[in-house]
Amino acid sequence: MNSTMDAGLHRRAANHSALTPLQLLQRSALIYPHKTAVIDGDQRFSYADLYARSRRLASALESMGVAPGDRVAILCRNRHEMLEAHYGVPMAGAVLNALNTRLDAASLGYILAHGEARVLIHDAGFAPLVMQALAALDGEQPALIRVDRLDERGSQGLEYEAVLTGGAPDYAWHVPADEWDAISLNYTSGTTGRPKGVVYHHRGAYLSSLGNAMAMGMTPDTVYLWTLPMFHCNGWCYTWAVTAMGGTHVCLDRVASDAVHEAMLSHGVTHLCGAPVVLNSLINDFHAAGLRLERRVCFAVGGAAPHSATLDKAKDVGFDIIHLYGLTETYGPASVCVWQEEWKDLPADALARQLARQGVGLYSIDELTVLDPGTGRPVPADAATMGELCLRGNTLMKGYLKDEEATGTALRDGWFHTGDLGVLHPDGYVEIRDRIKDIIISGGENISSHEVENVLYDHPAVLEAAVVAQPDPKWGEVPCAFVTLKADASLESDALLAFCRRHLSGFKVPKRIIFGELPKTSTGKIQKNKLRETVKSGL
Repeated sequence: MNSTMDAGLHRRAANHSALTPLQLLQRSALIYPHKTAVIDGDQRFSYADLYARSRRLASALESMGVAPGDRVAILCRNRHEMLEAHYGVPMAGAVLNALNTRLDAASLGYILAHGEARVLIHDAGFAPLVMQALAALDGEQPALIRVDRLDERGSQGLEYEAVLTGGAPDYAWHVPADEWDAISLNYTSGTTGRPKGVVYHHRGAYLSSLGNAMAMGMTPDTVYLWTLPMFHCNGWCYTWAVTAMGGTHVCLDRVASDAVHEAMLSHGVTHLCGAPVVLNSLINDFHAAGLRLERRVCFAVGGAAPHSATLDKAKDVGFDIIHLYGLTETYGPASVCVWQEEWKDLPADALARQLARQGVGLYSIDELTVLDPGTGRPVPADAATMGELCLRGNTLMKGYLKDEEATGTALRDGWFHTGDLGVLHPDGYVEIRDRIKDIIISGGENISSHEVENVLYDHPAVLEAAVVAQPDPKWGEVPCAFVTLKADASLESDALLAFCRRHLSGFKVPKRIIFGELPKTSTGKIQKNKLRETVKSGL
């Protein structure tokens, strides 16, 4: 520090404030008050509307007794209420917990209890699921706010629009005193199957929003179609990023090719995001129907990299593909495979190999590299030496809620350890080659192999079980189970699958069961690498 330079120079109210994405809505409402901010079916909301409705929600939550730091959960599809909650909840100083709509009642109940939700906003259509989840809770129940639809009416809790009517449209929200304050809580599956609560702060959400908007080339003319669930890492922070640019959010609660195509034509969509399963489904359906987009559309895909055949079809249909990589702990996207002009003339297979890499860190990531697990130093940039993919920067989680040990392990030695194994290329791009953890990523959803194994072990006929990822053309990966039965036990795969369906969310149920003895090391550990080889060989 230069003491002479800094003499008498201090942080003041005039020259320093906490960063928060809430400022992005305030700014766009000032600049574009009459511009359409949200399209949701037949409903249209201007930026002035979105700002006023968000402030009404904040005011109403405060009147319900919600205090700074309290958690407000929401179980809604990609509708305008979900978007409003991303502003209204933190405007009240509370922490937003957007819930995965695909989870079962037991998982939701655990999250509501662990996160200590003070209020739960939910679509009326989810009322039966919500009641099941709440039935298992001990202690204080969250206050309920239901969102009625034309075809779905509920009886539990306060009605959302009535709640907003009681709120003040000019509610005086405040920038957080500390940008390190929590803005949201997102749950991710761990290797034990227990969801872990990942805490985001206002600073990270703000920087991630701007970085993502820049990476996607967004402008005030951006029309963003919500094919990515808003509960996934707060919609990869695009809930805030689109607003930052003054773009238009197009809500879509049903991701089907016909609905997507209609929305794209009707509203002039320029950008969308999704898991590989969404990209593959749209491209295949559009291509089979002979559909061509009227103008190029940017599609950011996370997870497994697209294959060369997919890239060819995407180009033909009208999609420009951006490959992203990230985790819940990194606010969603943390790296992007930045396009290089010299790639434009590459053959399809060579181009696919370039785009398959996870690339380089986004703007708010200080460093993204591959470290030797033994020395903690970067591996040679030779595209061959394996190490662990590690990051550090502004858009990494505060930590795991109520889990200091896991937080310390993940954020040790000045790095966030992803648990992914990869290599470093000569051009500085990273590429993942394998996973340390046994997480299966299916259609953008994380599935803990250990959680599925525990259910299999609960069946009285099962002696041993191991679950690995099986490549799938639609979902990217699906669970494949290897099972050894107890002596003299008899069990058909259909019966075991039915047992799994009773105890797991549908997307976690194995798509295939292989009976037989499991390969083991000399110390008795199951060799999952051999099981993966079996699956990949097509046996």
